[in-house]
Amino acid sequence: MQNSFIDDGLLFRQHHFDLPLNYNKKSGKTIKVFAREVVNLDSDNASLPWLVYFQGGPGFPSPRPEGKSGWLKRALQEYRVLLLDQRGTSLSTPLTHETLAHFSPTAQADYISHFRADNIIRDAEAIREKLGVDTWSILGQSFGGFCALTYLSFAPSSLSRVYITGGVPSLKRPADDVYRATYQRVLDKNTAFFAQFPSAQQRCIEIADYLAANDVSLPNGQTFTVEQFQLIGINLGRSGANLPMYYLLEDAFVETAQGKYLSYSFLNAMLTEQSHQTNPIYAFLHEPIYNQGDASTWSAHRVRNEHFTAFNYEDGKPFLFTGEMVYPWMFDQMKTLTPLKAAADILASKSDWPELYDLETLAKNTVPVTCAVYADDMYVEMDYSRETLKGIPNSRAWITNEYEHNGLRADGERILGKLIDMGEQIANLP
Repeated sequence: MQNSFIDDGLLFRQHHFDLPLNYNKKSGKTIKVFAREVVNLDSDNASLPWLVYFQGGPGFPSPRPEGKSGWLKRALQEYRVLLLDQRGTSLSTPLTHETLAHFSPTAQADYISHFRADNIIRDAEAIREKLGVDTWSILGQSFGGFCALTYLSFAPSSLSRVYITGGVPSLKRPADDVYRATYQRVLDKNTAFFAQFPSAQQRCIEIADYLAANDVSLPNGQTFTVEQFQLIGINLGRSGANLPMYYLLEDAFVETAQGKYLSYSFLNAMLTEQSHQTNPIYAFLHEPIYNQGDASTWSAHRVRNEHFTAFNYEDGKPFLFTGEMVYPWMFDQMKTLTPLKAAADILASKSDWPELYDLETLAKNTVPVTCAVYADDMYVEMDYSRETLKGIPNSRAWITNEYEHNGLRADGERILGKLIDMGEQIANLP
């Protein structure tokens, strides 16, 4: 594909880098990392500072912009933007079930262990040096915010500004604490959804009972279960999610002369919802992104069974959707994950994960850090975000209930604009 192109007044340049898989063994295996530079042709290109975008996930590529809109429109007013496909995603040596197939489970687990935030920011540092950039600003959405604080921990001198949206993590709490808090948020979202659409509760029970009584297959041939159906509750943490969810449920069944069945369109939508199938990093590393010298041991599954058994659907009980949690049964049920089950179990028991944050460095921070913290965030607990920012000087939080976790996508121009202005205020303090 071409190295550069122009569209809608924007210049796009493609960058490809050969980088170490393991930075402790730089002479060993390498991976390719892709980043897309975007710059406004109306700007003075030579003098523009850089802004690097870190995507949420883990395991999802950077956006493919189609013009000057949203947060990118605001960013391009004063930055040249670098959209980084984080290692293992899209054009950056993608980590998929196909690429892992020829490894043993132990080798699979070892390979996957190199795709957390610590190595993502090492890639960014290597790219900065290759591009000859002294310092740049970073924007992290969701998991991208986790990466931003890892970057601030280990290479603060490379950063001029840090912007985070919906992604200020706890720096030291174990995964169990995270899931205890977020399960409660998921319960709140369920309550709000079923209060708005009371009839949806009966429809969900009908679907769950049908799945329990029948062998139902998704379009890829995978058996569809109640547990998989519950996973679509991940959408309840996004703005404007309730009405589309209701419409989806409304259209779930089709009646024929032979009886009542789940419709193909509904089942196809259910398959589309299972991003773990094509982005296995999310399934493998969703819990280890919290681990520092400890093992997850399937934290969300344990916390659910110990403290939130209401999510375990049984005949006669209210139906509840789950959230973004990952469960061991996914590697028994989901077609592209089943060959990777042994590797997932190895990663769940791995206890020697390196540190992701340096609390001493963060406690001496001088880089302006501005964050959008969403009061009702279903994925990142507000109280833990506030707890973290108390320990980071020169940080400011805009705490708001105007947005859900996807605020940057919903109203990015306003949100990033506010964070940029807040950053300038910090920088200009005497």
